[in-house]
Amino acid sequence: MSDVAIEAIPAVETPLRRFIADYCANRLALAALVVVLVLALLSLLAPWIAPQNPYDLTQISIFDNMLKPGERSMDGNLFVLGTDEQGRDMLSAMLYGLKMSLFVGAASTAMGLAVGVSLGVTAAYFGGRIDAAIMRLVDLQLSFPAILIALILLAVLGKGVDKVILALTLVQWAYYARTVRGNALVERRREYIEAAQCLALPRSRIIFRHLLPNCMAPLIVIATVQVAHAISLEATLSFLGVGVPITEPSLGLLISNGYKYILSGKYWVSLFPGLLLLFTILTINLVGDHLRDLLNPRLKT
Repeated sequence: MSDVAIEAIPAVETPLRRFIADYCANRLALAALVVVLVLALLSLLAPWIAPQNPYDLTQISIFDNMLKPGERSMDGNLFVLGTDEQGRDMLSAMLYGLKMSLFVGAASTAMGLAVGVSLGVTAAYFGGRIDAAIMRLVDLQLSFPAILIALILLAVLGKGVDKVILALTLVQWAYYARTVRGNALVERRREYIEAAQCLALPRSRIIFRHLLPNCMAPLIVIATVQVAHAISLEATLSFLGVGVPITEPSLGLLISNGYKYILSGKYWVSLFPGLLLLFTILTINLVGDHLRDLLNPRLKT
């Protein structure tokens, strides 16, 4: 075959390649995705790139407390974002806090997704009393504010990172259950499900190999947005003093620690963690919004 004939053959456009091309066409969404990846990378590398470990007592000094941004300590160390009341470097504390916030948000979302998808697809496939029982439980949970449920659960469970993740999991699963049930009810009536049932395939294989994969598109969008929601919920709980412990701080706890100093002019203790939290939630939401537009062509403008 000649070179001219080879060049005339058009490149095969796979769904993945088309999806990447559509995503890159939106500069704002692409920039938000890059920022989210950079923030995640910075949080993972926090133990190596942070100027100090802000929770190692051998690396901090009480004499360096409340230094202004850009001020140096007596030892000559430069604190770009200043220090808090315990002499901890705010930049280092923010990197460690970002790591905790992203971990809690991602872990609780993943667990909530697993629980909600399992119950939702079970309700749609079996129907009857199982469907009624699961959906009444979903309706009951969604009738209460998420922050109220989380506060009640943490009042019973106590403090701890694992307790916060469990509470946020129990808060989020209902969103996924209702969404996947609605999609699964539509897919359950399609020919490929009826064919699988006629072939006497195991129910577990029909649900997890055939039914569930065709219901995942909207769940990806919801999960992305719910990560930002979980981060904001965790920050609220930590700000109220019922979230993560002080030995494993998040951005919300850093904001809470500096809140009492705002009126005295020491704004940086709360301002910089608050801006980082706002920026993180904003960029994750932008990524989720653009995913929603791509996965649902009717929403494209």
